[in-house]
Amino acid sequence: MASGSKSKPAGDRSEPVHTEDGNSSSSASRSNLAFMSKTLLAPFAHKKADSTRILSDLAPVIMTPRMVNAAATVTSRSRGSINSVLNGSSRMDFATLGRAPMRLTLGSRRVTSRDLQIVEAKEELLSAEVPEPEGIASDVSLLRGFNATIPSSDRNRTRRRQVRNVDTRNVGLRQGLLARGMPDDGEQGEEIQNATSEDGAIVVGPGKKKGKRRPRESLSTTKLLGKDELSRQAQEIIRDKENLHVRRSLITSEIAEVDSKIVALSEIRHRLEHDLLKTQEDELELDDELEGVRERLEFEEISSKQQKATSVRTPQVAPSRRRKGPVFLPSEHDELPPAVAFMTLEGHISPITALDFSEPYGVLVSSSQDDTQPRVWDLMSGSEISRLRGHRGVVKCIQVEDNLCLTGSDDGSARLWNLGAVEDDWEHASLSDVAEEDGDQDGELVEKPNSIRCSSSSRASTDSDGPCLRRLEGHSKAVTALYFEDDCLVTGASDKTLRQWDLTTGQCVLTMDILWAISHSSIGAAGASSPAPLFPGLAAAGANFAVPTPPCADGSWEMYQDFVGAVQFWGYALVSGSGDGAVRMWDMRTGQAHRTLAGHTGPVTCLQFDEIHIASGSLDKSIRIWDVRTGSTFETIKYDHGVTCLQFDSRKVVAATGENSIKIYNRTTMQHSTLTTNGHTRPVQRLRYMDRYLVSGGRDATVKVWTL
Repeated sequence: MASGSKSKPAGDRSEPVHTEDGNSSSSASRSNLAFMSKTLLAPFAHKKADSTRILSDLAPVIMTPRMVNAAATVTSRSRGSINSVLNGSSRMDFATLGRAPMRLTLGSRRVTSRDLQIVEAKEELLSAEVPEPEGIASDVSLLRGFNATIPSSDRNRTRRRQVRNVDTRNVGLRQGLLARGMPDDGEQGEEIQNATSEDGAIVVGPGKKKGKRRPRESLSTTKLLGKDELSRQAQEIIRDKENLHVRRSLITSEIAEVDSKIVALSEIRHRLEHDLLKTQEDELELDDELEGVRERLEFEEISSKQQKATSVRTPQVAPSRRRKGPVFLPSEHDELPPAVAFMTLEGHISPITALDFSEPYGVLVSSSQDDTQPRVWDLMSGSEISRLRGHRGVVKCIQVEDNLCLTGSDDGSARLWNLGAVEDDWEHASLSDVAEEDGDQDGELVEKPNSIRCSSSSRASTDSDGPCLRRLEGHSKAVTALYFEDDCLVTGASDKTLRQWDLTTGQCVLTMDILWAISHSSIGAAGASSPAPLFPGLAAAGANFAVPTPPCADGSWEMYQDFVGAVQFWGYALVSGSGDGAVRMWDMRTGQAHRTLAGHTGPVTCLQFDEIHIASGSLDKSIRIWDVRTGSTFETIKYDHGVTCLQFDSRKVVAATGENSIKIYNRTTMQHSTLTTNGHTRPVQRLRYMDRYLVSGGRDATVKVWTL
């Protein structure tokens, strides 16, 4: 007993020792296993952290309204309930796991505020304003449109068709296949009988059967669906109709969206076309600028050579009517609004008949209907400088180039003026000039041996004092048109002749007879080669020429008596527009008209030409642009009243058309525009522009200066 009792404590003592050893060994093995697991799973630890971070970042984006509501439901519980769910004190189903906005990990870490940041922001999410859909299907909710357009929306129809299928024999599909030329594996000699049911199915028999024919049964009686199935099908059909309505709304909205996109694209196309035309205008402007720079370079080279030669003569410059490119403008001009008359020159008491200026903000010379003394203006200050005294009739035409001015008058003479000397007050000499002019006799026409007629009195018609440098007399009637370049001058008069003058000597070197050209005309374009008048009422013979002008916008009209409306030359090529409505091209070396451009039905009042085109304006209310190379009409611009003056370049045509406004035609975009702001109160008669600077004169006896 004693031994037994002694051995028992000994055994008891030995067992704890054995357990201690076992626990130490098991803890050591677990630590070794944890170390090995940590070592093996270390490369993958960062991936778990990255995935957790990505999910937490994407949670606010992928949360749907349903999930937000579920999150709100979960958040309405106490934090203790959530902890109890996590600790397993209550049952946690799968739905709770799917709706709870939290991250589930294998550890026992508690849910923190970062895990529930979406749940805590549910008030902000619910109070935020959800924008209404715009564009396609704005009246259809997103969920409704999704349910109506997913492929599974047609499953109900497919199921109903399958339910209605009836197992029948001898359906007449074989005959339909044969009728469509499709191969058939059945017997070729079998007779087929067809019968049509109420719903359109074809039932056939294999052939003629013996005995009495059995009556045909309807397919609808072979199968019963039941009340529940039919009710279900009715609900499905109503739902399918609603889906079709949604699809129809979506398609209609898409069509409207496409239409709006087409309109937007059309506007974009129109804007791009406008930009393309703008680039073309910019290219033409650069071409003109390059040409102007070249002309300026040539002018400066000629000026430098003449200064070295100490020549007394004025340097020869290209006329401003053919000068291209930009001009020199003060910086204040860019600050002025475009298409506005910013200066008005008042002083005339009758309608303006002619005007021209040297350069923008330079010197302007203008004449009026009841005044024989043209006025000289300073365009910088807008004040009158002086008057050109000497003519005995109304001045009909003016050309200003630099400091030189040429005027043509009703007295049949043309005068060359030095505008640099008009600032001196020489009123004391005006009476002596008039007395001297009254003592002069009219020029006598002398026939030279070379058949060139000139005026004998034009040889010594020079003034030693005053601004008038030379008097050119020879025409028997009013000088109505002139053009000079370098030392050559061409004048046109109502005596139906054109004269070429040498400004150095004052001699008439050539006379061109328009009546002779009419009698020997050859129509250069597609017109008839007939010397008959081109419009009724023309006195083509020696009678006085006079036709009534079309009424202007204010109803006023007058008798037009200028047989030669305009002239211009370049080199040996001369172009004239006359009262018979013809535009003639002359060779100044021979004095012959080699081409007549017929098309106008009224007197030609103005013209201008460049290397390619001739632009002519007429009282027939049109402007015609001719092709110099072919002699045909390139373009015709129609107006409501007669055209009295025009000027054009490669980009635009500016015209006075019997209205208070000035008409501008864009040759690139073919669009019309008008200048009316602060403009004339009566129809415009004359105009002249350089670059972005325009001067006009009207029947209201005022001269307006415009910005372009």
